[in-house]
Amino acid sequence: MNRCADARAVAATVPGAGVGNAGLRPPMVPRQASFFPPPVPNPFVQQTRLGVARRIQIFFLGIILLPIRVLLVALILLLAWLLAAISTACCPEKLTHPITGWKRKITHPVLKFLGHAMFFSMGFVVTVKGKIATPLEAPIFVVAPHSTFFDGIACVAAGLPSIVSRNENVQVPLIGRILRALQPVLVSRVDPDSRKNTINEIIRRATSGGEWPQILVFPEGTCTNRSCLITFKPGAFIPGVPVQPILLRYPNKLDTVTWTWQGYTFIQLCVLTWCQPFTRVEVEFMPVQVPSDEERSDPVLFASTIRNVMAEALKIPVTDHTYEDCRLMISAGQLTLPMEAGLVEFTKISRKLKLDWDGIRKHLDEYAAIASSSKGGRIGIEEFAEYLKLPVSDVLRQLFALFDRNHDGSIDFREYVIGLAVLCNPANTEEIIQVAFKLFDVDEDGFITEEEFSTILQASLGVPDLDVSGLFKEIAQGDSISYEEFKSFALKHPEYAKIFTTYLDLQTCHVFSLPEEVQATPSVVSNKVSPESHEESTSDKKVD
Repeated sequence: MNRCADARAVAATVPGAGVGNAGLRPPMVPRQASFFPPPVPNPFVQQTRLGVARRIQIFFLGIILLPIRVLLVALILLLAWLLAAISTACCPEKLTHPITGWKRKITHPVLKFLGHAMFFSMGFVVTVKGKIATPLEAPIFVVAPHSTFFDGIACVAAGLPSIVSRNENVQVPLIGRILRALQPVLVSRVDPDSRKNTINEIIRRATSGGEWPQILVFPEGTCTNRSCLITFKPGAFIPGVPVQPILLRYPNKLDTVTWTWQGYTFIQLCVLTWCQPFTRVEVEFMPVQVPSDEERSDPVLFASTIRNVMAEALKIPVTDHTYEDCRLMISAGQLTLPMEAGLVEFTKISRKLKLDWDGIRKHLDEYAAIASSSKGGRIGIEEFAEYLKLPVSDVLRQLFALFDRNHDGSIDFREYVIGLAVLCNPANTEEIIQVAFKLFDVDEDGFITEEEFSTILQASLGVPDLDVSGLFKEIAQGDSISYEEFKSFALKHPEYAKIFTTYLDLQTCHVFSLPEEVQATPSVVSNKVSPESHEESTSDKKVD
């Protein structure tokens, strides 16, 4: 009887407890309710469809325009390289002081002219709106949405400010020398202190009082399809100085510029764009945004505020996707899942569930093991039951419904991660595992036989003829299951935690259905799970 009281006390602490009615969907846990699906499921895909007439047009225009534009771009790049070589002559690769004097005064205006000429030769018709802030008004430009390598036009429109770039880029022939002339802030992938050094360099330049050129940053950190603004990285906002947001728009009927993780390649986009008569682009310089005292001390808040201001001006939503979602997309593809299966809104999931990238990547492997046989990379009730080695029953449907947040009859990877973190992992505590073991251990000998295991699962799942031999053999190393084996399996497979706690719910309902005098009757029960609890006494038992 005390085991039922223990079950009642423990089950009450489990998310989703008290959902014994199999005909009803379990109520959503409050913590779950904050995980609304993103307004844009996949901002990293772009599919530009070309009709027959459009293909014919591109072919004939390309015969004329493509070779001319390739020659012009090559000629301009050579001239720019020559000027950049003069500008950076005798300068160290990693600048410690800004380029000044005649080098800056002569070469910088010419490089700006060549930048405008290059985009004009590519067929871009640029419309600039707003006023460019001075270095004292706004030491940092933040540009969004970032959707293509053609976004460099914002750098030209802003007067060739410094940019943040990978160290490897300055080693590229021709382009690298031009990049060095912009006095970039370089980031190294091999230096473990690179992130800290980069932030310190941005702070040093942003607070130099106009000594250094302004810094232009794409805070999203990766390319999207411009359908939303993803998470802004805080690097540009750490100095706590005023920033000027720059909006980019490409108002064209045919999108030939968007360069995402799923879509056209670099070469294909160049050919498609250069074969168009012209390509429109709008560059809008918004009013300078000055951080509040709270935003100066919290760069994440400052970044979020600027993102919301820019999204409102663009009339698009914001999501919590980030570059880590792209890495998960690649991992999903390597696991033979659809690439979009890896999208989870990493910023929100990692912050609210306290998960790092490695933890979510591990869950992706588990998810792929279940969903690999399904179509579309989503888990249906049949795959869910097969993975758990259990039949489809009302209890299993309840558990499946807790994971299936949007009621579409399947579980995607995002729902799987949330379900494990919010529902299963909290139910997988040492205390609940101990109580669950005692409930399965009917004769209280410290071991669970296959008959005991089958009896409890049959009662829990409501399936009288349930065959659990396969699941039993996976847990047991011999003819019976010890507590350590039971615990080890439960910790490795948190999905079963809700199955175990379902039986606790059943025991709770049974206790409440008994007369009050029976509920209050004490009994002596020995606990053979934990050695320290072997005393035959009721003093340490909870009796409600």
